[in-house]
Amino acid sequence: MLKAIFKGIKAYAGALRLLSQLKLWKYFAIPIGISFFTGIACIALAYTLSTPIGSFIDQLWIWEWGAETFATISRFLGGFIVLVFGLILYKHIILALSAPFMSPVSERIEKHILGETNHHHRKTNFSQQLVRGVRINIRNLFKEFLFVIPLVVIGLIPGVGIITTMLIFLIQAYYVGFGNMDYTMERHFSYKESINFVGKHKGTAIGNGIVFMLMLFIPIIGIIIVLPISVVAASTETVTLLKQEAVIAESIAVKKEITNQ
Repeated sequence: MLKAIFKGIKAYAGALRLLSQLKLWKYFAIPIGISFFTGIACIALAYTLSTPIGSFIDQLWIWEWGAETFATISRFLGGFIVLVFGLILYKHIILALSAPFMSPVSERIEKHILGETNHHHRKTNFSQQLVRGVRINIRNLFKEFLFVIPLVVIGLIPGVGIITTMLIFLIQAYYVGFGNMDYTMERHFSYKESINFVGKHKGTAIGNGIVFMLMLFIPIIGIIIVLPISVVAASTETVTLLKQEAVIAESIAVKKEITNQ
């Protein structure tokens, strides 16, 4: 898996060049707007909720000794909890709403890498791509909460916070990488087939998501550039995997009709 993670990260190396070479920036105007305004909304929500949540946690300490120290810790925990869940919501909102705009991007990248092929893709329209994006990301959102909530609670135990924080980061990376890869898989797989495919290539999803998550910590610029660069990186690596597994047929002899989901 480590090798796949590094390959997922390495795919970012040529993303900016490919964006310019294929003139893909124009496809990202609306997704960048979605990312920017969703990011600002999540930041504002985090700022508003961190103090009340910190105060609620503070009230759980009923003793006088250590009250001041626990109050400081509570404020930190309040901010951390809001940050974690804010990032989760932000990721899945932009990944879901951007789906119809990302399909043409991944398709152009696929054609650039493979050239003309005899492969028959699934034919979907704007609304079907949007529904697919929403469905995938709602599923991933609940799965992510299922893993992250227990880790946040366990992280309250002194001494294990660093470990749980790393696990939370990797879980978030996996699901955002999943979403980025599905923009390509949407043309080749049904909903369930995509889940199975990513399950076999968890390392690639994690590698893509790690860089995505790190870019979000770049003030303002991060939420603007994160989607274009991460989608291009995910598309190039996903196309490579599809070719390796002979999912994409390059010969008329192995042409396969793929019907709509």
